Parts: sequence; C-alpha cells; structure tokens
Amino acid sequence: MTVDQMILFAIFAGVFAMLLWGRWRYDLVAFGALLVGVLVGVVPSDRAFAGFGHPATLVVALVLIVSAGLVNSGAVQLITRSLVDSGRSLGKHIAIMGSVGAILSAFMNNVAALALLMPVDLQTARKAKRDPGLSLMPLSFATILGGMVTMIGTPPNIIIATIREDAFGEPFAMFDFAPVGLVAAFAGMLFVATIGWRLIPRHQGEDGAPQQLLDLASYVAELTIPEASKQIGRATRELYSEAEKADVAILGVIRAGKRLYGTSANRQLHANDVLVLEATPEALDEFRTTLKLDFADPDRQERVEAVGDGLALMEIVVTETSRIRGKTAMAIGLNWRRNTILMGISRRGRRISKQVRRTEIRTGDILLLLTPADGQAEITDWLGCLPLAERGLNVTQNEKTWLAIGLFGAAVAAASFGLVYLPIALGVVVGLYAVTKIVPLSEVYTYVEWPVVVLLGSMIPLGQALESSGGTELIAGSLIGLTEGMPPWVILTVLMVVTMTLSDVLNNTATTIVAAPVGIAMAQSLNVNADPFLMAVAVAASCAFLTPIGHKNNTLILGPGGYQFGDYWRTGLPLEILIVAVSIPAILVFWPL
Repeated sequence: MTVDQMILFAIFAGVFAMLLWGRWRYDLVAFGALLVGVLVGVVPSDRAFAGFGHPATLVVALVLIVSAGLVNSGAVQLITRSLVDSGRSLGKHIAIMGSVGAILSAFMNNVAALALLMPVDLQTARKAKRDPGLSLMPLSFATILGGMVTMIGTPPNIIIATIREDAFGEPFAMFDFAPVGLVAAFAGMLFVATIGWRLIPRHQGEDGAPQQLLDLASYVAELTIPEASKQIGRATRELYSEAEKADVAILGVIRAGKRLYGTSANRQLHANDVLVLEATPEALDEFRTTLKLDFADPDRQERVEAVGDGLALMEIVVTETSRIRGKTAMAIGLNWRRNTILMGISRRGRRISKQVRRTEIRTGDILLLLTPADGQAEITDWLGCLPLAERGLNVTQNEKTWLAIGLFGAAVAAASFGLVYLPIALGVVVGLYAVTKIVPLSEVYTYVEWPVVVLLGSMIPLGQALESSGGTELIAGSLIGLTEGMPPWVILTVLMVVTMTLSDVLNNTATTIVAAPVGIAMAQSLNVNADPFLMAVAVAASCAFLTPIGHKNNTLILGPGGYQFGDYWRTGLPLEILIVAVSIPAILVFWPL
C-alpha cells in the first residue's frame, strides 16, 4: 500500500466516521475532507473544484429545479388529485399511492416526489381515521424504488452513468437502468403492498406528530367563479364532491357583494360569484386548480399578477402593533397599495360572517396573503405582522400544466435518443421554465439542494484520486480474494450486499462514488463485462431501507409517521433481501457477464 493510498483511505474513513457520528452536516464534512486532500497533496490543486462542474453535479441540481417546475405548474397535482379516497382498503391505497410515487420518482427527484405525495397520504389517513405510519413508510420505499428506473430518478444512477463515461467513453442512456430497475421496483412494490406494511410496528398510546402536523390553520377564504367558467350554471351542491376530495368546506356564496342565505346549496352559480370556503392553504390551492377558479375579482387579480416575478402564498400573524389590526384589508388599501390579496383569515373558534376583505382584523388572526413572489418581506414589514414558519406553500399555475409537461417530455425524449446531452437538455428546460415563469427567476436557486451539490462536488475529486492512486483496485482485489474460487455472480452479490450495507448508514451519493470504481476494478480483475457490476452498485446504493438516515425519504417520514429508529429494519431487511434476490438474476439476463 502506497503513502497516497494510506492517506486517502484515512480521509475516507474519517468522512464515513463523521457521517455516522452525525455531529457535523455531511456537506461540511465532505468539503473539509476535500481541503485536507488538497493540502496533503493527494488531490491536485488544479482538480480540487472540478467536481462542481462535473455532469453528475449539474444534473442533480437541474433535476431539482425541473421537479419544482412540475409542481408549480400543477403537473403532479393533475395525477394525484384523484388519489384521496379514504374508502379504499389500506393495501389497495398503498398499491395505488406507491405506484404513482414510483412513476413520479422515475422522472423527477425521488425526494421531491415524496414531498408531493406525503400530504396526500396524511390527508387520506386522517379521513380514514387510521395511523399514517402504516402507509408513509411504504410510500417512502416506493419512491426510492421508482427512482431506480431511469437515469435521472436518483443521484446514484446519475453518478454511475457519468463514471461509466469517464471509464469507457460512453455513459449509460436514460432508460438503460429500466430493465433491472423495473424488476426490482415491481418486486419491491408487490412486497410492500401485500406484506411489508403489516410488519410496521404500531406504537400504542402514542399521540405522535402526525395529528399535530395535520392540525394546521384552516382559513375562511374566498375564490371567484371566472367568466366562461364551466362551473357557471351548476348548483353549489354539485361542487361538494370535489370539495370533499380536496378537504374543503363550502360555507356559502357571495353575489354582488352580498352573502346569499345559508350555504346556498341549490343556487345556480353565476360569473363573478364568490365561494366562501374553509380550508388549509394546500387544500384551497388544490380546489382552485381543479375547478379552475380565480383568486379574486379580475381587477384585483390582474393587479397582483402584473407585478413581480410570479405569485406566492404566505401566512402572517397579526400583533397588537400591526397596521391592519382593527381595520379591514379594503380600508388600508392592501390590494391597490401593495398589490396583495387577502385570501383568507384563520380565527379559531370565532365566526367570520362578512366578506374576507371587509372583515375587521383582530390580534392573533392568521392571514393568508397572495403576494408578488419577490415582495413578501416588504409586505410583512409594512403590515407590521410576524411571518409564520415557512412550510412550502405554492401557487399552482394550472394554465401552464401542459406546457411544463411538454417541455420536460421533449427534453427526456431528446436525451433518450441521443439528440442532446442530458445536462444540456435539462438546462434548456430550466431556462424555458424561468422565461415562462413556471419557476420564477427569483426562486430558481432556492430549489437547488446546495448541501447535496457541495457533497457531490467535494467527493468526486476524492473518488477520482482514490481511483488514480490504485486504491479502488486494492479494495477490489481484497473483495475478490475473499470470494476466490467462487463464480462471478457470487462476487457480484457480495459487491451488492457490501454497497447496500454502506448505503444504509452513509449518504448514498458518497457510497456510489466509492463503490462504482471498485465494481469496475473487480470486473477488470475477473476479465468480465463491467456493466453488471455498475448496475449492481446502482441498485444497491439506492436501496437503503434499514434506517432513517440511509436515504432522505426515510428521514422525511420519521416524524410524520411517528416512527422510532428501529422500526425501519422490520420491513426494510426482508425488502433488501428480496431486492438482491431478484436483481442479481435480472442483471445477469439483461447485462450478461
């Protein structure tokens, strides 16, 4: 073992130890390790920051922005809005939600896919009066499984494709992962929907976080029936089924500034009628998008849309010293002075009987405001209110749904047929999303998960240094020595199990950067095709089901599901064994040695 190899092994051991310890954030640990590598001379100074311009790093960042655009445009909501049905059996619900989650994860970042579907799953659990922990873990596992099907579904696949390009001059194509990924995903989904959810522990007597998360502020809010709307002429009661799906209560109708009697269930709706609703912001936006309603009357809505770079929803709390306290939104000129619409008021336990903008605001009220995306801080200061903690409220641009889908679909098709290099295709989509304001220009960089970018940019040069120093060949030789005399498929299985074990306790990105070169070196030592070994690493690095720290999706559901650290392995261990059992034959069939 050379001095450089010993230093690099020591650096990687230190990185893994720090990641397991968890005291420092993973991006800081990786960046610190990179600087140490440069200072001691094992990473060339002129290559220190090459990882930040690496295609894998760029693709991960671009996929996150594209995912945000698909959310903002309502493309994802178009798929999920029909899923909330509390009458389905739990197994059927898991199968449907998991299938949708897996499909979405194949074409967008799997963390983003889970973030989109988790509120839907929580809402369904609340309506069915069951523990959301029984369905959240299967949903998380399904989104992880679905990400294995395409190159852009999960960071390990992106990294594997670019490592193959560096080693052999040609990357894996968009759907090269699909044959093995589909087999693994289908087997995993079948297990999770039939057996897996039954293995999840139920913690009796625990109130847990789920209900607290669901107990968000409900607002009395208003939406307007636009001109030429399909809802014109329908009775109010005909909207009840859509309202129930979105978890919205229709309280009444305002016409020409006057509240109609009762809930007006049998009244026919006219253009510019205002529906009075009670809902959370997310439910309100879903109902508005589904029925294609307006935020307010045309004049007020046009005034807001004409200013700034897109629209945003925000929640603020009224204090004793707030400008709006004791006044109405109309009285202080909230719309014409600040281009802002008061969408709703949350006043718990107190009735609101007037139009929202004519209601006198009291101390402690929570206001839901529709504002220009770049003016939220200024409006909060002007009103003298306190902002609530950010919880990712989006204004769905349903008129741009098919534009967003079309642009993304064209990019995927162009990259799949080799017409355009994938990073370039995704970059064009991001640029067009910004130009068309599907993703407001001021928010483009907010959707990039910068810690992941720093992790990738830092670990790639270290991985390249380990490979150039002969370190990966040394690891490969050790693994081959342990399996000497065994057939190649056994060695492939050992590589997969080792990689999967590392991924359960470490970041899957870091695991892939180390394991992929080892797989190539093992294949070259055995004088066989390297592609099966790369596929084994891709599947294994993605399948981290034993702990809540192995994959971000597992971490996301820890609180909402009311899970304990040791709950994951009960379903995760048999799932990982199943994935290995079905993936090895599939790899050998589709990627022969």
